[in-house]
Amino acid sequence: MDDRNLHHRFMNWRRRIRDIHEVRVIRYRERLKKMQKVGDILRYHGNSDEVGCFVAGRSLSRRNRYFEVTIRDTGVRGMIAVGLVHQLYKLDHQPGWLPQSVAFHADDGKLYNGGTVGQQFGPKCCTGDKIGCGISLDPDNGQLTVFFTRNGSEVGSVEMADPPDALYPAVGMHSLGEEVLLNLNAEWGPEEDDGQMIVDSHEDDWSRLHDVKVTGTLLEYVGNGKSIVDVGLAQARRPLNTRFHYYELEITDAGEKCYIALGLARRDYPKNRHPGWSRGSIAYHADDGKLFHGSGAGDPFGPCCLEGDVMGCGIMFPRDFNLDGGDDGDDWDLDVVSKLEQVQNDLYANNEDGMEEGEDLEGRKVMVFFTRNGTVVGRREVALPIGGFYPTIGMMSTGEKVKVDLHPLSG
Repeated sequence: MDDRNLHHRFMNWRRRIRDIHEVRVIRYRERLKKMQKVGDILRYHGNSDEVGCFVAGRSLSRRNRYFEVTIRDTGVRGMIAVGLVHQLYKLDHQPGWLPQSVAFHADDGKLYNGGTVGQQFGPKCCTGDKIGCGISLDPDNGQLTVFFTRNGSEVGSVEMADPPDALYPAVGMHSLGEEVLLNLNAEWGPEEDDGQMIVDSHEDDWSRLHDVKVTGTLLEYVGNGKSIVDVGLAQARRPLNTRFHYYELEITDAGEKCYIALGLARRDYPKNRHPGWSRGSIAYHADDGKLFHGSGAGDPFGPCCLEGDVMGCGIMFPRDFNLDGGDDGDDWDLDVVSKLEQVQNDLYANNEDGMEEGEDLEGRKVMVFFTRNGTVVGRREVALPIGGFYPTIGMMSTGEKVKVDLHPLSG
């Protein structure tokens, strides 16, 4: 199978997975009652004897974990609630009043957590205030933490048992004239000194960071950049698997020498070695276009990569490869997972390079491929380390910055 056929199959695979994801995104329609929505503006549309409620069509997730509401008008009583509810929440109740819901209420500053009696939580909110709500998940105890913000500062948080169903952004209103601006794509991070917000650090995406600083999806080299041992390394927390089998980076600043490497490595890979230089790793190096596979001597492989180029790396798993039950699949329902598995089955149905049935997964061969600006550069068959291959990025000269997307095929 030549590289041109591989490229076409890769692009078709990518389009099909994006189509599946799009179906998933619009699986639920937003719902509202006694409210009017024009663009991102929500207005109360009742008679003040009835609750108005809006429930978004897309739930919060690890990659979309925060939203904000700006109060444009408090109306007669300012009874505006911002929080999270289950998808089939009754729209004649304020968010937070029923089980599996939680909300911060602007009129009294109270937190309502599954009941009609609130507890004092934060300040009251008025016209011009911005209320935010987000989630974080502690994988050690299965607890979900819901936090609320006001005007860029965190008000407080509450722990909930991880619900069986997803939680959806919700806004409630209950008096004439109430109006808010909804931002379902807001990002949350600590404030800088100048009062401007930055995006979430995303540090929980990475298991190891050595001489690399993370700001949102941006990785920046902060090492000395003087010698061969001054490698900055970033290794993802989870290995590639059949659900998330590919990742990309964009070179936003090539730095002094563009010593940037994109690849895969075993979990215990040395922190001061570029990906590809030591055993249990393979990487495409931007500065010389060479492929390094467990050796300090690279092979000619593809073009050099410069600022603005997008480099990608993925694995074509054998069709009988089993999903690891520990992977990050919280954003996927069973229907989507089965469709993704069918896509992979179709892709490998006629693959002459496929693995033999019944072969041991530990140490078996997989096909690793690399891309540049959406085009497959090449591929290499390698042995999969015990525990899997982890996305690993190396940098080694001053000023280097890359923007990383660990799940480009699923979002």
